[in-house]
Amino acid sequence: MTFQTGHIGLNVTDLGKSTEFYRRVFGFTVTGESQEEGRRYAFLTQDGALVLTLWQQSEGRFATALPGLHHLSFQVADLEAVRRAEAVVREIGATLHHDGVVPHGEGATSGGVFFEDPDGIRLEIFAPDGAGDRSAPTSGAPTCGFF
Repeated sequence: MTFQTGHIGLNVTDLGKSTEFYRRVFGFTVTGESQEEGRRYAFLTQDGALVLTLWQQSEGRFATALPGLHHLSFQVADLEAVRRAEAVVREIGATLHHDGVVPHGEGATSGGVFFEDPDGIRLEIFAPDGAGDRSAPTSGAPTCGFF
């Protein structure tokens, strides 16, 4: 049996704000939504495939101290694509970790940018190569483990 991740469903506090964030940073397209009270959601796609469903059914901020999601990671083709996403993250004022692009670990060539969505959900956009000329934020430990 082989498994592949399908789409991701996230609980958000403000559907409009979150939809705009994911549309701007990732370039996702809104292909369906409901504004019905108690059932507010948006389907976000890329190249016709469903990637994220945002559900407005939460209060507060993402709880990093509780079991569950650690972070969502999205791979792009190259470091230039990471840089373009980083520029948007900076432009909209989202929380950015490590002050920009970092490798996944000391000596690794893969790396990316680590940041938060409007609800504090931790996100990563990375490329499989091109980040090896930078220093890792913490020696000996993988970046994906740090926020």
